[in-house]
Amino acid sequence: MNTEIRVPQLPESVADATLVAWHKQPGDAIRRDENLADLETDKVVLEVPAPANGVVRELRVASGTVVTSGQVLAVIEEGAAAAAAAARPGVASAKPTPALAAAGNAAPGNEAGRDTGKLSPSARRMVEENHLDPATIPASGRDGRITKSDVVGFLGKKPGEATPGATVSGTAPAQPAAMGAAAAPAALARPSGEAAARAEQRVPMTRLRARIAQRLVEAQSTQALLTTFKEVDLSATQELRARYKERFEKEHGVKLGFMSFFVKAAIEALKKFPVVNASVDGNDIIYHEYYDIGVAVSTDRGLIVPVVRDADSKSFAVIEKEVADYARKAREGSLSIAELTGGTFTITNGGVFGSLMSTPIVNAPQSAILGMHKIQERAMVVNGAVVVRPMMYLAVTYDHRIIDGREAVQFLVAIKESLEDPGRMLLGL
Repeated sequence: MNTEIRVPQLPESVADATLVAWHKQPGDAIRRDENLADLETDKVVLEVPAPANGVVRELRVASGTVVTSGQVLAVIEEGAAAAAAAARPGVASAKPTPALAAAGNAAPGNEAGRDTGKLSPSARRMVEENHLDPATIPASGRDGRITKSDVVGFLGKKPGEATPGATVSGTAPAQPAAMGAAAAPAALARPSGEAAARAEQRVPMTRLRARIAQRLVEAQSTQALLTTFKEVDLSATQELRARYKERFEKEHGVKLGFMSFFVKAAIEALKKFPVVNASVDGNDIIYHEYYDIGVAVSTDRGLIVPVVRDADSKSFAVIEKEVADYARKAREGSLSIAELTGGTFTITNGGVFGSLMSTPIVNAPQSAILGMHKIQERAMVVNGAVVVRPMMYLAVTYDHRIIDGREAVQFLVAIKESLEDPGRMLLGL
């Protein structure tokens, strides 16, 4: 029996998706729930699993094609013998590529060949289908694990090289379907000499990068953005964290970081100044009586903002667990659209990259965003004496259409007071 494989139902906020990679070709055997293709939306990469065991009979959409909900992607014959795949001429062998085999046999710690056990299943398939060497792919997963988003990012950044076994002047052999125009730039002959230093390459943006660019431009063109700054002494927060971090990790199974303190401090400030938690809809101001805090996470594919729902009702431990889980999922490319949708206020931390000060752009339709920065020891005057304190510059960018400077500054002062005396957050003061 033939079964049509269709694009899954996409959320309301996602109009379409781009098919970026096929993991099977006509004649290949496929197992139930095995990933057949990757669809890239504006926010996440979705997998299209097979509904049953069978053999792929037809691919109706080429890599790089924009597809919509319900569109037919492929046809599989349920229950067909797997031997059909082996009998089909030209079907790629299921054996690992030489690069993978070499990597698997490499001695531990040898950077020239990363252990294939460090590949997630979806990443392994993409590596095999595109004949990549895992040792050349930067890993962002836990313990050096290569994720699917690492491979997608690597394909998108690869310079225009001929495929393995092809000469620059000769005709390159056919590439796997996963190496479509959306996955990597077309192969180009490499110039030599002086021309090589001035080579150029045109590479299309990924959907995520294009969406990020669109939203940033929209935010700056539709909102009256202004940024104000405040510095905070984190001595008390660092002392409290150092005192309890070992016990905290033992009790809750997660490290006590700084993000939970900033989320809690931001919520206390938002409660005092609800307009900062509001948004604009036409000529109306919508005051959100809940606190869904977006936490910006940087990935190889771009900046994404998963949302901690009802953060005001969650403990420090739950917030730390959710943030850590979101960061892991972001690196692996496994965040769901629901986890990236909504949010009433966002926190971004440029300090992890060494930034001392920045002017973050509001994540529209929100009306404000808090920027954290690097903690740096500086000489400060305290009670007439010069002392060394761990200081951080805080920045809040806000929509001046509904938030006045007085409210923005007092909002930052409230955050500063909570962080300089974290006991206030526990007592609700």
